[in-house]
Amino acid sequence: MKHLKEQDPEIYECIQQEELRQHEKIRLIASENYVSTAVMEATGSVLTNKYSEGYVGKRYYEGQQLVDRVEQLAIDRAKAVFGADHVNVQPYSGSPANMSVFLAFLNPGDTILGMALPHGGHLTHGAKVSISGKYFRAESYSLDKESGQLNYDTVRSQALACKPKILIAGYSAYSRILDFERFRAIADECGALLLVDMAHFSGLVAGKVHPSPVPYADVITTTTHKTLRGPRGAMIMCKAEHAAAIDKAVFPGTQGGPHNHTTAAIAVALKEANTEAFKEYAAQVLRNARALADTLISRGFDLVTGGTENHLMLIDLTNKDISGKTAGKALDEAGLVLNCNAVPFDTRKPFDPSGIRIGSAAVTSRGFKEAQMEQIGVWIDTVIQNHTDTGVQAKVAAEIKELCQSYPAPGLEHLV
Repeated sequence: MKHLKEQDPEIYECIQQEELRQHEKIRLIASENYVSTAVMEATGSVLTNKYSEGYVGKRYYEGQQLVDRVEQLAIDRAKAVFGADHVNVQPYSGSPANMSVFLAFLNPGDTILGMALPHGGHLTHGAKVSISGKYFRAESYSLDKESGQLNYDTVRSQALACKPKILIAGYSAYSRILDFERFRAIADECGALLLVDMAHFSGLVAGKVHPSPVPYADVITTTTHKTLRGPRGAMIMCKAEHAAAIDKAVFPGTQGGPHNHTTAAIAVALKEANTEAFKEYAAQVLRNARALADTLISRGFDLVTGGTENHLMLIDLTNKDISGKTAGKALDEAGLVLNCNAVPFDTRKPFDPSGIRIGSAAVTSRGFKEAQMEQIGVWIDTVIQNHTDTGVQAKVAAEIKELCQSYPAPGLEHLV
């Protein structure tokens, strides 16, 4: 980055420091990962110079021959990985993708039903602070207070009562596999379209270690980062009958020209996802999550739902007498980066909730296995028990820095 260093040393310095941070710390944010050098190169390519309103073969600007080829490769690779009838690779990210689905099938004031934000849902599934909760009549289903898991009979009762036009299955902080067949049956019974938001677990679906929603959902949205290990973008998949409505809702409905450099990087990531190496990565993500969950449970931590079946876990820290925000800051100082998170039936405020959310994807990408995850569990326990002790934080941070030297992150191998 010699040109950046010369032209803008301030931004150059920020990027250099961020590289070091991502190398020396253990990243446990469930929505983050490491992309390959190839994905990074595509993201930073000359395709960022090209404007391409429209779709393959039907652009409003000329000079699209190579852009069309790139976008078609991304579409074909997505179909090969997920088996969907139709794929749109143009959404800028997950939230715009969900908004495009709503535009395609809803009018303002129509009813949607999704998982409540404090119970693991996403902002765009009907949270009152989101456009999805302001423009539509947003109803929400919650987790069972005893089990901490979804009760599908309750979801069915709510769906039959409120008659949503769209039933949303998906989450941002729920650690169990969703029953897509049951959601399909509920949607059919109440006359709803079934939208599955698989932003968090699409990489696990691609890796064949998680059930696919494709046979059941009318429409599927996903980000292309998180477990899928691609750039910051999104895709919408749907049954063939909905293709025209989805494409029209994305462009010109909610956005202009696609980010062609991102589309290229999505194509690269999807090619990587269709390999045996990616399948092994996905399987290890699950093994690592279970190893960490078991370690934390053995040390008295309260995991919402009682464990994990995917890449993430939500921990209620109430019994540890510490808030999620306080724990998150102490852990960050110690080299363990995660996020505070509301837990079901939380009595604390959203910016300082009772829980923390942890994911295993990024550490798996840099080569961690069960032994390292068990050690992470020990470090988390140590830091939380001594969250005011800066000496403990410094000691753990030094141990983590030493460990990370042996596990270079993808794209950051030059720092070893």
